[in-house]
Amino acid sequence: MNATKKILVVDDNPVILRALSLALGARGYEVFTALDASEAFGTVRVEKPDLILLDIFFPPDIMQGGMTWNAFRIIEWMHRMGVAQGVPIIVISGAEPGEVRDRCLAAGAVAFFHKPIHMPELFDAIHGILDPEMEPIEPEPVMDLALPVAAPATAATGRLSV
Repeated sequence: MNATKKILVVDDNPVILRALSLALGARGYEVFTALDASEAFGTVRVEKPDLILLDIFFPPDIMQGGMTWNAFRIIEWMHRMGVAQGVPIIVISGAEPGEVRDRCLAAGAVAFFHKPIHMPELFDAIHGILDPEMEPIEPEPVMDLALPVAAPATAATGRLSV
């Protein structure tokens, strides 16, 4: 039996963190999130993820004198400190791919995805990296809650009003 794979999602946008957490969790992954570089470093040390999804740009870190972190600096630091040796990193960004894709891959990322992310492609990439020998995990179907509602029965006839 395979152990559950751990994924760390690092993005300064809480909506993206939540959406990716829910979608990846539905596919059987254990998901951790971080809003900035310092949270990411702490989570990597403690949880030892199998894969990292990393945004490229972050606001300045007030706690560290306004230092600006980005994916390149985070990847470099993780490699230099040895906390993420062998952990594949996928960069996700709204930046123009032509300007940053090659730089991300040269820094050590295994893939680059432009926001808005085409989720099936991202899930295929993650699955191919983490579970290349296994069949893809399909999430449970979600019940369609937008079903038409029947009109109530009338008291006099017991028939449905139409």
